[in-house]
Amino acid sequence: MQIKKIDGALFKAMVANGAENLKLHYKEVDALNVFPVPDGDTGTNMKLTIDGGVNEIYALNETNLHEVAKKLSRGMLMGARGNSGVILSQLFRGLSKGFEGFAKADAIHLARAFDAGVKQAYKAVMKPVEGTILTVVREATEKLLAISSSRMTINEFFSEFLAEAKASLERTPELLPVLKEAGVIDSGGAGLVYILEGMAEAVEGRFVSERPVKTAMHTVGTRFVSKVENVEFGYCTEFILQLSPEYKDEFEEEMLTKMLTPLGDSIVTVVDEDIVKVHIHTLKPGDILNVGQKFGEYVHLKIENMTIQHNESQVAHAEEGPCECGEEHYQPPRRPEIRKKYAIVVVAAGKGLINAFKEMGADFVVNGGQSMNPSTEDFIRGYDTLNAEHILVFPNNGNVILAASQSAKIYSESKVHVVETKSIAQGFAALTMLDLNGEPEEVIADIMPVIENVTTGLVTYSVRDTEFNGFKIKKNDYIGICDNKIVATGKKALDAVKGLLKEAVTDTKEIITVIYGADVGQREINELVKYIERNYDQLEIDVIEGNQEVYSYILAVE
Repeated sequence: MQIKKIDGALFKAMVANGAENLKLHYKEVDALNVFPVPDGDTGTNMKLTIDGGVNEIYALNETNLHEVAKKLSRGMLMGARGNSGVILSQLFRGLSKGFEGFAKADAIHLARAFDAGVKQAYKAVMKPVEGTILTVVREATEKLLAISSSRMTINEFFSEFLAEAKASLERTPELLPVLKEAGVIDSGGAGLVYILEGMAEAVEGRFVSERPVKTAMHTVGTRFVSKVENVEFGYCTEFILQLSPEYKDEFEEEMLTKMLTPLGDSIVTVVDEDIVKVHIHTLKPGDILNVGQKFGEYVHLKIENMTIQHNESQVAHAEEGPCECGEEHYQPPRRPEIRKKYAIVVVAAGKGLINAFKEMGADFVVNGGQSMNPSTEDFIRGYDTLNAEHILVFPNNGNVILAASQSAKIYSESKVHVVETKSIAQGFAALTMLDLNGEPEEVIADIMPVIENVTTGLVTYSVRDTEFNGFKIKKNDYIGICDNKIVATGKKALDAVKGLLKEAVTDTKEIITVIYGADVGQREINELVKYIERNYDQLEIDVIEGNQEVYSYILAVE
């Protein structure tokens, strides 16, 4: 069937089908690395990002195109992970803005909306690089801006759009030499093409599955509130409330939470413009509904008897983990009562690394890093555990900076400052020299020379046979990377780290911090320390058991 205009219902089905198509292929996208290291997470990040948006709209009974796009955008924004995920979320955010004022859109309006999406995505990236997902969506959009007309159907639009996106994707190695050298196309662009394929199939009435993503309510908003205490099982009560006009501009979630607190626990309250979402465990759901109805009309309501569920399943109720309704609900720790001037948030993975950062003064560690990029929402959840005027965030990974920056724009309880550390080594050096006696701008300015002076060394293994930067690398060979450049290889991690040291250590360096991973034994680290003492006697050595995955060694040379 030929479709002249797209509405909210069709758009929802298209995006859900696009998400499901990516779900089938995200591992293929992960495998498209431009460096022979196991950091392939582009597909995973994009999948989690779009799933966050689709989960937000799946149960939405709405045909207005702009309203559906707006809800989708919010869900993707909060679920965005990694550079590819953030860029994808910004594309759909711009698309939503382009649909503003339209309950339906024809081919011309659709092209203009995608153009708004392209502009928003480029705006989100400080230094846009061509030959990436940005190029793929821009070139496809430019073609449709040129050829779309009032006579063009939505079917024809997506057929042309997808064809140009695929052609642009095939051209990415010609625009980005690092792709051509590695013999791959751009991974972010590939992920986008899979999404567009699913969307185009939905226009033709072909769906990957009848239920593309789970229908669990995705909690999205600028503030999360919970109260954790032990109560009887009672009823898992959830509702979505549309605020009455008199409360639309003045409603505060603290007011509702304060009224609900005596009536139950496991409270999660989220406010998004004129929509309020609430989850609570209570013994008297009727009392909860009476409170909620004071502020507006119910859009969605669900009450489940957890006691009956418990008895039927014979599963003991646990204080932690999924509740009896089958969902995991965010319950942040109670905030400190005393508000201080600064709080420190870092990103790290590995028990040893996390403990080390906490010992150095980190107030909260966001679990993640290479191959496991945290989302915007992960950062906000961390901020919600703090009580400070200023929060300094150290992403410690170049692929995490965008999500951290996005969280800083959203969060309003504190002023969030993202210090753009691009490696664990830089983050370590920064916290070592961090002096919080001053205003934020002064504090950050003082540590930037320290960050810039750090040479970062990494040792990991290759996931494929390849030739790169003059090295012939076999699968499972260890490689030494110095400031993002491969400088050494070896059959053993110790061989690679020795080669790496030749590049990383210069006459001006005085300190080396060796952070060793989960795959390194004590005998090997002892041998490395002796090697450094014999060959680089000017260096002061600090050794930390990081327990990190992916990297056998992380070196910070200062």
